[in-house]
Amino acid sequence: MDIATELQILGTVASFVVFVGLTVWAYSKGARAGFDEAEKMPFEQE
Repeated sequence: MDIATELQILGTVASFVVFVGLTVWAYSKGARAGFDEAEKMPFEQE
């Protein structure tokens, strides 16, 4: 394999790891409070 192929593989794996990390964070219980607050913001502003 040449360096270009290895960089493509590394980029794909890194992107997948970031995707899985963001998905786990978005569905975690700790993030829910922030999402609930952001959900109500448009109705609180005048």
